[in-house]
Amino acid sequence: MRTVTTVAELRSLLDDERRNHRTVGLVPTMGYLHAGHLSLMEAAAKDCDVVVTSIFVNPLQFAPGEDLENYPRDPEGDAEKAESAGTTVLFTPSEEEMFPDGRASVATTVEVAGLSAAMEGASRRTHFGGVCTIVAKLFNIVGESRAYFGEKDYQQLAIVRRMARELSFPVEVIGCPIVREPDGLAMSSRNVYLTPDERAEAPVLRRALLAGAAAIRDGETDADRIRTLMGSMIDAAPYARLDYVEVADKATLQPQAVAGPTSRLFGAVRFGRARLIDNVGVDAG
Repeated sequence: MRTVTTVAELRSLLDDERRNHRTVGLVPTMGYLHAGHLSLMEAAAKDCDVVVTSIFVNPLQFAPGEDLENYPRDPEGDAEKAESAGTTVLFTPSEEEMFPDGRASVATTVEVAGLSAAMEGASRRTHFGGVCTIVAKLFNIVGESRAYFGEKDYQQLAIVRRMARELSFPVEVIGCPIVREPDGLAMSSRNVYLTPDERAEAPVLRRALLAGAAAIRDGETDADRIRTLMGSMIDAAPYARLDYVEVADKATLQPQAVAGPTSRLFGAVRFGRARLIDNVGVDAG
């Protein structure tokens, strides 16, 4: 595995690879890698000749008061894990490399209207603008490639796909299944924040979403009743603080009044320092 820290070196390396008819896969991450990230690298390694994993804790997607300064980091462990999962190029730029004029001077940002408005966009209003801006930079730096994103961030996946299509990036965006702990908790870098009591309770989010999906399969079509069902299950957990639950159209991500086969169920819950998100389809069991 080769570690690269500058945009110029990465571009030159990948241009050489493509001249030799080698395909490129990209896995953008913020580091503190877990099995979910590694599954994306493994998928990229199956599809592509060269796998670029980027590690950059993107300050643009953190609002004031969020966990930027304390976001978990493990550079040495990340490098070992990335190489073991099939990464051939590790891109670890500094903040100065990504923002040559300084983070505070960034004047160009990327927004995707509509898809960004609800759920995570409503709870974290600057989040998707920061995500799209840095992902657009990565797509521009890496060039023609396939990019791999996890379905845990389902709304982000839909937004990045829309951005790539509308801005004509030569990038195919690939969604990969959520990787879970044995008790169903979706793997996340922020799970490290959970205390033992909070960790024991955290799977309630998925259980609530699964209950909503089961209700739809059983014939319930009133989306508000399903939201109430999911919310009440989460509210009954002593350590959980509900941010939102939603029944949305799986394509447009717009909230639904009538639930059915086109629905997808989403939720966000805080457990102490950790804010966890998850989602399931109607056919989830």
